[in-house]
Amino acid sequence: MPIKLPTSLPAYHVLEREGVMVMDEEVAIRQDIRPLRIILLNLMPKKIQTETQFARLVGATPLQIEFHLMRMTEHRSRNTPADHLAAFYRTFREVKESGEKFDGLIITGAPIEHLPFEEVTYWDELTEIFDWSQSHVHSTFGVCWGGMAMAWHFHGLPKYLLEEKAFGCFRHKVLAPASPYLRGFSDDIVVPVSRWTEVRQRDIDRIPALETLIRSDETGPCLVEDRAHRALYTFNHFEYDSTTLKEEYERDLAVGKPIALPVNYFPEDDPRRPPLNRWRSHAHLLYGNWINQIYQTTPYDIGRIGHD
Repeated sequence: MPIKLPTSLPAYHVLEREGVMVMDEEVAIRQDIRPLRIILLNLMPKKIQTETQFARLVGATPLQIEFHLMRMTEHRSRNTPADHLAAFYRTFREVKESGEKFDGLIITGAPIEHLPFEEVTYWDELTEIFDWSQSHVHSTFGVCWGGMAMAWHFHGLPKYLLEEKAFGCFRHKVLAPASPYLRGFSDDIVVPVSRWTEVRQRDIDRIPALETLIRSDETGPCLVEDRAHRALYTFNHFEYDSTTLKEEYERDLAVGKPIALPVNYFPEDDPRRPPLNRWRSHAHLLYGNWINQIYQTTPYDIGRIGHD
């Protein structure tokens, strides 16, 4: 939670520059508490696993969160029971017709990164969701392919196919330690990566609205802020469980797909040994900081989202 200090106190501006959560009296007076409404657009095949990963992170703050689940209207999941979808998910069409607004939207990745964006069967509806978010969502978090898709739609940021899958736990550098989204981050962190595509820093540098907050020398940009659209894009997987990369590796091995051992993941590169989770704390920090930033900036009257 933020610390309330007078703006005239020297410590206020020192802490603000360092990225510490500070709030002045004027902002504090306006801060009433209501549940934050966060909606997850789940594009992953294993929806139950994915929704659990994100609920764990957004539910770990002291704030009360209303967690909603959404899926594409026409696209059907073959890996999630129909009764689970019927009980817990609404289609985008249903959400849109309700007229509801949300403080936060998370858009997951999807196992379709080899396709050009426009060839994805639900691309038209997904771009409608991107546009809808600008008037009905205060802050959006695009993850992996979801982040790449949103950046392509709004900025034309291209993705590139890799010759080999970027797969494993890679060291990353924090480039903007004073960012409110990176409060408490170490200078050098480990992040799980699992993708066949990449975005490139030189393309991001051509777009003034985008700023890279975290980057790896090996796998490129990781976390990008899009202030023009009140969005964050992460191209990697802070939300992964300890065994998610292991499960992906064993899945591909079982069906004969070419897959290398995930980098820097199994102790001594021995897949018989249980992997250690070295990113959990930063995952909680990132999503906790995102939730806190929403809390600090979202209108108390949720109907004003898209107007303020």
